Amino acid sequence: MAVEKASALNNPAELSFEIAMQELEQIVTALEKGSISLDDSVALYARGKILQDRCEKLLSDAESRIEKIALGENGEIKGVKPLDIE
Repeated sequence: MAVEKASALNNPAELSFEIAMQELEQIVTALEKGSISLDDSVALYARGKILQDRCEKLLSDAESRIEKIALGENGEIKGVKPLDIE
């Protein structure tokens, strides 16, 4: 299990939403403090962008799986259909 977690940390495409957000929050905090070198800041920013993209993809995937209940003319449940959020 520890090997899988280490692998996921090296490969953001394997991170869960929660882990990616947690790391992204840590990066933002470190960058806001301003106490790290320019090179480290650039590296953290790049990692943060990758994590942001991962989180956005996971949210988009989750949205596409959400369904809403479709009601028939008589108010009874007719089925489900994709949620239209716009």
